[in-house]
Amino acid sequence: MNVFAPAMPAPAPADFSSVLEVRVVDPLADGAWDHGVAGHPEAGPFHSSAWARVLVRAYGHRPVYLLIHRGGRPAALLPLMEVDSVLTGRRGVCVPFADRCGPLLFEKIDPRLLVDVLCRLGRERSWRHVEVRGAAGLPAEVPASVEFYAHELDLRPGLESVFAGFEPSVRRAIRKAGQEGLTVEVRADAEAVRAFGALHARSRRRHGLPPQPARFFQAIQEEMLAPGQGTVVLASQAGTPVAAAVFFLTGSRAVYKFGASDERAQATRANNLVMWQGIQWLAERGAAALHFGRTSCSQDGLRRYKRGWGAAESLLPYHKLSLPDATWAHDRDHSAGRHTAFFSRLPLPINRFLGAVLYPHLD
Repeated sequence: MNVFAPAMPAPAPADFSSVLEVRVVDPLADGAWDHGVAGHPEAGPFHSSAWARVLVRAYGHRPVYLLIHRGGRPAALLPLMEVDSVLTGRRGVCVPFADRCGPLLFEKIDPRLLVDVLCRLGRERSWRHVEVRGAAGLPAEVPASVEFYAHELDLRPGLESVFAGFEPSVRRAIRKAGQEGLTVEVRADAEAVRAFGALHARSRRRHGLPPQPARFFQAIQEEMLAPGQGTVVLASQAGTPVAAAVFFLTGSRAVYKFGASDERAQATRANNLVMWQGIQWLAERGAAALHFGRTSCSQDGLRRYKRGWGAAESLLPYHKLSLPDATWAHDRDHSAGRHTAFFSRLPLPINRFLGAVLYPHLD
């Protein structure tokens, strides 16, 4: 089987009368991908071709996106990136550096068919495994390789009700920040992204992790923020940036992707003001919900922080299909470990250098 042929027929399950057609597309060149994404209510920023362009530009990953049709109409969409690394192997990921990005289903599809498509594609491309970040379209009995917490804030009730749903400590922090003489800007320009990047590097070292490289954030600014699919909210004190956050918006689905701050200005509660300003900006542009990204099950403090904004908590499963034997693998959360003590002690320039070297091999 050659999945790069124009079409790859797959036999339909017994309860379907027509045949599904599976096509591999490049979302950077084929407008059918974004057209299909725009027609699905659960589609988010990481399903878009803009995120694919970010990953290709920053890390050189190869898009292997699947369009599944029935009778000329989309039945399912599955974004996959091929990560080919001499250090970590070749695999398919749906998709790198996305917190949640599962298949988009337009109709009922037998889950066994989707698994069969992933197996055949992965074997042909010599992948070690395929990772799907979300459970849609997979068999119910498939075990999660690892689980995270997800938090989502419903913005449909209106800003007044949303604010009232924050925990009292969050509302007090927002009011306190408003009395600290902070300047808050909502921007999408390159200078704002660079200011965020400097804070990001400080924050990542504080948490024992290297920062993602400047080229990654430059690609985000040019491919997502400048075209209107997100923004940076930047808080400054006396002209110096002290807190910032990056938000994405696709259709009515929004994501809080990155947050960063200068710990020396923690008492100003600038990060709370940045989040509240971001929520207002998203709501005014039609966002129905804000996803706060994934949280490791061991990060109790971060869980409390996200719940404090009134966000509903749920479990977010990842599924890893090992190849070529087609078994479901177990994994572990690598967010914490001995490496955090190592990175937290490094000077910022070295931490940045290591981030630029390591992230092309990660997902």
